[in-house]
Amino acid sequence: MSIIVLYSNNNRLMNHPDTGNLAGYFILINLECIMSEKKSINLLTPLYEMKIDSQNKYFIKRDDLIPISFGGNKARKAILFFKDIERTNSDCIVTYGSSSSNHCRIIANIAASRKFPCYIISPLETNRPTYNSKMIELFGAKIIRCHVSEVKETIDRVMLELKSQGYKPYFIQGGGHGNIGTQAYVDAYEEIKDYERIKGIHFDYIFHASGTGTTQAGLICGKILNNDNKKIIGISIARKNPYGGQVVLNSVNNYLESIYQKSICIDDIDFVDDYVIDGYGTYNTEIIHTIKEILMNEGISLDTTYTGKAFWGMKQYVKKNGITGKNILFIHTGGTPLFFDDLEGLTNEF
Repeated sequence: MSIIVLYSNNNRLMNHPDTGNLAGYFILINLECIMSEKKSINLLTPLYEMKIDSQNKYFIKRDDLIPISFGGNKARKAILFFKDIERTNSDCIVTYGSSSSNHCRIIANIAASRKFPCYIISPLETNRPTYNSKMIELFGAKIIRCHVSEVKETIDRVMLELKSQGYKPYFIQGGGHGNIGTQAYVDAYEEIKDYERIKGIHFDYIFHASGTGTTQAGLICGKILNNDNKKIIGISIARKNPYGGQVVLNSVNNYLESIYQKSICIDDIDFVDDYVIDGYGTYNTEIIHTIKEILMNEGISLDTTYTGKAFWGMKQYVKKNGITGKNILFIHTGGTPLFFDDLEGLTNEF
């Protein structure tokens, strides 16, 4: 079945007749084309200006519109992980995440489409029912619950059991962490550079929700490889410094070392932990108001766990630091099912 998707395996769009009006361009492809493409690909998700306030120009890159299981940054990463799964001839997948995990939903969905057994290690401490967890069950993934303190032991045990049963399991770290996940947002950075070249614009800031830190690591590596001076601001949705920033730094340096580039230091990482509230999955009335405002004015859904918290955090950061007259890009990293988990609370706000 063919679908309309923003897609290209060519970084250069300069000769396309519609680039004066579009961030990318629409072509008809089969979804399997994305998953089977042998070369590095660009998923040219829409990028356009928003009307937020008169102090700065705000833009949004809609990675939530990647056409795989409600899209998002986890879908972008999953495409590359499944290419590696094919390369290694693996036949079974093990990963980790909470009941709210976009990553687990997408991995379980693609695994189901490939008829691959999928095992998800999920912490009991973050185990409330969500639309993501319901879809994970729908996709037939086996959910193994344990305490957070037992996660590593449980992963090791499941991997050994699967190997003893004759499987060749492939382990994906929570959130798509690692160099493959980082590469996905090095690629995304190239899409942003294409937009800048086409539009004759320069983004001063790029904001996004930072969880495991892999998306931020990829953007920072993209910035380094392009010798850019943008500020990449990761709004933490859970972790606090110094740990959160160090995780991002480690991811950046692991990737840079893999391509024989010079490492960087913690001063080069902007991991902002001022807006985590009380940790993962927590939010306040200001975040609810922000989600409602963006939905009403822009028709864009955000959620309280990731994108809504990050968007609110971005606005607070800009205000706190007196930023004016800048071009600011927010990357929508997905989480549409989580929006519906929040819908009752949003309705009560109307």
